[in-house]
Amino acid sequence: MKVFFSFYYRPDHYRASQVVSSWLANNHQHEAAGFVETAAFEEVEREGIKAVKRWIDEQLEGTSVTVILIGADSNTKPYIKYALQKSWEQGNGMVGIYIHQLKDQNGHTAIKGNNTFGPIFKSNRDDKLYFWDRFKTYDWVEDYGNSDFAYWIDLAARRAEHRVIV
Repeated sequence: MKVFFSFYYRPDHYRASQVVSSWLANNHQHEAAGFVETAAFEEVEREGIKAVKRWIDEQLEGTSVTVILIGADSNTKPYIKYALQKSWEQGNGMVGIYIHQLKDQNGHTAIKGNNTFGPIFKSNRDDKLYFWDRFKTYDWVEDYGNSDFAYWIDLAARRAEHRVIV
C-alpha cells in the first residue's frame, strides 16, 4: 500500500520523519509519498503555487490513503487543504494524526493543532465539510502510534472502499 503524508514542512518535518520512519520500518512492503527533505520541498515551493500543486498531484498518484500529520499550524496551510481536497476527489482513505507531542530536532514539543481543515469536503450525500466530521484523528503519543499506526492506515483504507464516514 502506498500512503501519502501531508504536513507543514518547516516546523513539522522532524516530527513527520518519526512517523514516516515508523511506517516504513514496520511495513517493509509499503511505500510513502509526499515526504522529502525540507530543502527539496522548498525548491518546489520557490517555483510557485502551481508547481506545489503539481508536485502534490504527482505524489498522490498510486496512493490509497492520505495521512495528515497535524502540527500546531497545519490547519492554516493551503497546500495541506489542497492535498486533502485532491485525496477526497481521488477516493483515498484519510486519517489525521496529532504530532504535537513528538519532539523536534531541538527537543521541543508544540501546541496541539486543529483538525477542521475546512470547509473543503463537499458531497451530494451530506453536508459534512470538515475533516473531523469525516475522518478519524488520533494522537501519536496518547493513542500508541508506534504500535497501532498500521491498523489506523488499514482502517482508513477499508472505510474509503465503502466511503464510510466516522
